[in-house]
Amino acid sequence: MGTTQLESVPEPKYWHLKSVLSEALDSDFAVGEILPNERDLAARFGVARATLRQALEQLELEGRLQRRRGVGTMVAPPRVGVDVSTTQQTWPGASDDAWQPLECGTDVPPAAVARTLEVDGAEEVHTVRRIRVTHGQSVAAELLYVPAASVPELSAIDAASGPARARGVLRELQRLSLEGQDRAVELGSARAEDAKELDRLPGAPVLVVTTRYLAEGRTVALSVATYRADTCRLTFGDSGDLEISDHTPERKKAS
Repeated sequence: MGTTQLESVPEPKYWHLKSVLSEALDSDFAVGEILPNERDLAARFGVARATLRQALEQLELEGRLQRRRGVGTMVAPPRVGVDVSTTQQTWPGASDDAWQPLECGTDVPPAAVARTLEVDGAEEVHTVRRIRVTHGQSVAAELLYVPAASVPELSAIDAASGPARARGVLRELQRLSLEGQDRAVELGSARAEDAKELDRLPGAPVLVVTTRYLAEGRTVALSVATYRADTCRLTFGDSGDLEISDHTPERKKAS
């Protein structure tokens, strides 16, 4: 990245600097490479650090850069596609599923989730927590709610918790004949538990994708997945079907 002095331009300095930096990211840096510190970059381009920060923030919003606490600013990998269409209907945990199970327990779901699942407000359901990783970094976290009635053959003598128990719930869920699924997407802010799992600051922008899985004429499972907005993009499939929701069922961390 050569020294570039920014002359008077019709657009804001930080916006012009963003374009210059974007070109440099394409030609001079590799995915995961850490950029020089702000002082060196500001001196190199002859701009104030405040101007540089504005340009870096824009590139982060566009998914070109990632800032990691204790590491610095690095070149981001290509964004992960989040398929929000319902043309390809599969159960969570299918062979081509990119999610990794982390934990499984039982808990009383939030009221909105209980209503969707049509379970009593005091009834515990299985809660499967999963994570999606790409290029060694977590890009999404999911909490899957599964009523006991959806997995009646789940053995009580199986693993009581952890990934093994999670896989058992998913395996039993796949015994049902999937009749359909619907999905809603909302732009939100990372809650504390999601921010910790996704290596983001609380309040960072996220995409919240809620999916209902339908079988036997009812909702048999509900997924609430939180995606990093800076590393993920929505894809719509052939149908282009997408529902934008104003409300997402309240997320509750599994105990």
